[in-house]
Amino acid sequence: MDIDSIMTPNPVCAQPDTSLRTVARMMRDHDVGEIPIVDQDRRPLGVVTDRDIVVRLVASGQDPTQIAASDCMSSPAITLEADAELKRCADLMMRERIRRVPIVDGDGRLCGIVALADLERRQELRSLNTEVMRSVSQPH
Repeated sequence: MDIDSIMTPNPVCAQPDTSLRTVARMMRDHDVGEIPIVDQDRRPLGVVTDRDIVVRLVASGQDPTQIAASDCMSSPAITLEADAELKRCADLMMRERIRRVPIVDGDGRLCGIVALADLERRQELRSLNTEVMRSVSQPH
C-alpha cells in the first residue's frame, strides 16, 4: 500500500519569512503539530513543530512574536515520495524518530503529509476489520 492512500493531501504550509506567531496560529487553526516550510514552488525546506517553538524559543527566553519560521525550523525537511510504500514511511519515522513526514510529488513539491496518528489509525482499522471478520465468520 502506498503513502498516498493515507496521507493528508495539500497540507497547510508556510514560507520561510512567515512569522512564528502566524505559524503557531496555523497549528492551532488546523489542529496540527507541524507546519512544513516551503519555497515559492512548494518544495519543502524544513518544518516547524510545536516542540520546536517551545524547546528552541520559549524555553530559551526568545520572543516568538519576533521570529520568522526559518529561524525556528528543523532543516532540511525529511520527505518521502507519494508513491513510496507505507513500510518505508514507518521505517523512516522510526529511524529518524519523527512523528510526521512531508510527502512530495515527482517534482519534489509538497503534496501531503503523513503523521504517526495516520499509521496508528490504519492499524486500528486492520484490527477492527479482523474482529469483524471473525465475528461474521462464526457459526450461529
